[in-house]
Amino acid sequence: MASRVPQSAAASIASNAVELQDIYLETRPEHIAYIKFIFESYEEVGMIRTVDRKKAIIVLLAVKDFFQVARAILDSLKDEVPLIEIERPADIADDWFMTELAAELP
Repeated sequence: MASRVPQSAAASIASNAVELQDIYLETRPEHIAYIKFIFESYEEVGMIRTVDRKKAIIVLLAVKDFFQVARAILDSLKDEVPLIEIERPADIADDWFMTELAAELP
């Protein structure tokens, strides 16, 4: 039996050829859980990660095939909660997953 080398979560995503597009957002800390809940209810569209909890910066990792759906969800959410699209922060070291994903993807 061949031994299996465990992969990191980010490497697993990269090796399964799931193409993700990142959208960085700033909101208020009290809205992060709600935004995450909304995206979790739309399975396979994307996932929300908290990049900097103190500054309330999050990232939407949208599956490329559902990018327009993700944008539509964001547009709808902007009517309910404050969301500002921002550039990718220079330091994302607070989030282990994002650090691994950035290292694994081209």
